[in-house]
Amino acid sequence: MNEIIFMLGDWPVRTIDALIGFGALVLILLVAIAVVIARSGRRGAELAMAHAIRADELEERLSEVLRAQSESSGRVDAMTQALAGRQAEMARAVNERLDSVTHRVGQSMEHSTRNTMESLRALHERLGIIDSAHKNLTDLTTQVTTLRDVLANKQSRGAFGQARMEAIVQDGLPKGAYEFQFTLSTGKRPDCVVFLPDQRPLCIDAKFPLEAMTALHDARTDEEKRIATQRLRGDVMKHVSDIAEKYLVTGETQEMALMFVPSESVYAEIHDGFDDVIQKAYRAKVVLVSPSLLMLAIQVMQQIMKDARMRDAADQIQTEVVKLGDDLGRLRDRVVKLQKHFSDANEDVRQILISADKIEKRAGRIEELDFSKTDAPEGPRLVAGAGELFPRKLQAGE
Repeated sequence: MNEIIFMLGDWPVRTIDALIGFGALVLILLVAIAVVIARSGRRGAELAMAHAIRADELEERLSEVLRAQSESSGRVDAMTQALAGRQAEMARAVNERLDSVTHRVGQSMEHSTRNTMESLRALHERLGIIDSAHKNLTDLTTQVTTLRDVLANKQSRGAFGQARMEAIVQDGLPKGAYEFQFTLSTGKRPDCVVFLPDQRPLCIDAKFPLEAMTALHDARTDEEKRIATQRLRGDVMKHVSDIAEKYLVTGETQEMALMFVPSESVYAEIHDGFDDVIQKAYRAKVVLVSPSLLMLAIQVMQQIMKDARMRDAADQIQTEVVKLGDDLGRLRDRVVKLQKHFSDANEDVRQILISADKIEKRAGRIEELDFSKTDAPEGPRLVAGAGELFPRKLQAGE
């Protein structure tokens, strides 16, 4: 009984100590249970009394709830009737609103449909325009391709330049002032000649140094550019030399000829990058012209021809004015002669009136048989009615 069961700190716990502690613990638990049971009985009585009081209150509240329920039933009936009236009014208002909304929606749909149709019609028109533009673009692409093929051929390129030159000349000058493929005395035939007032033709020849220009544009290295530049300079100078040798004939043609370059870009490239070529052409009496400069030159030639015609017309007018002065002198002489005839006619009329007065006097004397008085010359006297026929002396020209 004195065996140590375990150590609690430094104090050894033996078997008897453990039994005493267990008994004390059981006693404490029994006391606690008794206290709890006593308290539970007292609380049960209190709870029973509280339940009775709560039951009375519940009965009172139940009666109040039943009374409130009956009142609520009446109110619910009244509210049901009111809600029925309100529901009818709301249904009528909703129907009116729905009719109005339906009408507005119908009008809006009709307006939207009309706008949509107009938009579709405008869209169809635009699509037609786009189709036409696409067709024109296709035609233009075909024309550009054809033009590129034309310019690739040297003969076709020459015909293209000549056609442009002929169109400009025909639009700017009257017929008879120019001629295409005119044959000179040397047998050479320039593309076009324009007859200036001195009747010496101005020669125009179309050239298109496109190959050398294309080579210059396609050049990538400095060596390629140098070779293309030399080629372009040589081609242009060859054309200038050919025109100067063939179409500048002393005493027959004008002292200057035109080299027509039918491309503004090619002409601008030559004029800007090859000033020495332009100066050499000037010294060779060959002028390079683009389409716009050729138009300007044609206008200047037309003005020169007009001035020449005006000078010729001025000489003719001067000759006619001299002839008109001679005719005016002859007219004056004839008027003077006519005036003299009128003066003679007036004198004759005066003599006739004098004779008429004498005849009247003699007739009066014969009626009176009075011959005692001698005939004395009297001054002229107008007979009856003579003043009305000849009231005054006629003047020349009346």
